[in-house]
Amino acid sequence: MDLVEVSVDSIRVHMPSGQHVVVLKQKDSDRFLPIWVGMAEANAIALKISGIKPERPATHDLMVNMFELLDFTLTRVVVSELRDDTFHARLVGMHEGKELVIDSRSSDAIALAVRAESPIYVARDVLDQAAVLPEADQGGEDSRLAVFQQMVNDMNLPDLDVPDA
Repeated sequence: MDLVEVSVDSIRVHMPSGQHVVVLKQKDSDRFLPIWVGMAEANAIALKISGIKPERPATHDLMVNMFELLDFTLTRVVVSELRDDTFHARLVGMHEGKELVIDSRSSDAIALAVRAESPIYVARDVLDQAAVLPEADQGGEDSRLAVFQQMVNDMNLPDLDVPDA
């Protein structure tokens, strides 16, 4: 599997729906990969990348603590597949000299990677299917944001039943 290294670029909220998106950026390119995640996972990722440490371990902190106690080293996270509009991921690590591969939701895998300071990779074919590029004719910060605005505009989200206030 041909892998491409990425980093967490930002976490965004789709305002009409309140859904969260983690945006991964390809390290050697301006391609971005938006991945829809739950609010808890978005918060877990945001806390770590913003340097905020909760008083008590959150779920992903607990898992990293357990990894250490069990002598499991998370060596990398791989967003390995896009199937039925869902990203699939794998945790890859070492335990007692053996490489272990564990199936994971992409959101949990990313939250664990930022906590364990492990690299994040995406399969090249997944990037080719789902990554977006900023428009070349715009410049500055606006061009980085334009790609996400277009992505949100192109989404086919279900209507939410929101009660009248």
